[in-house]
Amino acid sequence: MEAKIVSSTRPPPASTPTAAQTESRENFVPMIYRNHGADRNMTVINLANGITILRILCGLALVFCAPLSLPFYAFYTAAGLSDILDGLVARKTNTATEFGAKLDALADIVFAAAVLIKLLPHLELPLWIIIWVGVIALIKVVNIVIGFVRHHTLTAVHSVINKVTGALVFMLPFTLPIINIRYTASFVCLVATVAAIMESRTVFQNKNQDRRKIT
Repeated sequence: MEAKIVSSTRPPPASTPTAAQTESRENFVPMIYRNHGADRNMTVINLANGITILRILCGLALVFCAPLSLPFYAFYTAAGLSDILDGLVARKTNTATEFGAKLDALADIVFAAAVLIKLLPHLELPLWIIIWVGVIALIKVVNIVIGFVRHHTLTAVHSVINKVTGALVFMLPFTLPIINIRYTASFVCLVATVAAIMESRTVFQNKNQDRRKIT
C-alpha cells in the first residue's frame, strides 16, 4: 500500500497590521462618505446657482414686458423670490462658493438694470428726488472704493437696515398704481440715506463681522 505523505507545515501566522495600515483602514469608510458628501454639495451648488441664473433670465425677460403689466409683475416677483431662495439654499446646505457670490452679484446688476430701463422713462420724478438718489449712489460708490482700498477686495455690508432698504426698493413698483411716487420715493430715499451713512461707518471702522466679499 502506498503511504500518503501529509505535510505538517502550517501557514505562517498573519502579521500584525502596522499603525499606518490600521489608520488607513479606519479612514477608508469616512473617505467614502466624504466623497459622497462632495457629490451632494456639487448638486446643491448647481441648484443654488440655477436659482440665481433664473433671476438673470427674469431680468432679461422684463426688458420685453410692458411696464407694470401682469407679465412684468410676474417676472419681477419671480426674480425677487429667487434672490431670497438662492442664498437660503446655499446657507442651509453650507454650499456657498466664491463663484456663487459672483453670479449673485451679476444677477443683481442685470435685474436692477432691467427694472431701471423699463420704469425710469415712465416715472415722473421731481429733480430733487433724482439728485437725492444720485447722492445716495455716490455714497455707495465711495464706500465700495474705500473698502477696496483698505481690504483689497470688493465688499458689501450686510446690515438690517440695508436689507430693509432692499425690501422697500423691491416693493416700490407694486405701490406705483396706488400711491404717488413722490411720497414713496421720499421715504425710500430717507431709509437708503441712513443705510448708506451707516455703511460708511462700518467700512471706516473695519467691522469685519458686518462685511462679506462679493468677488
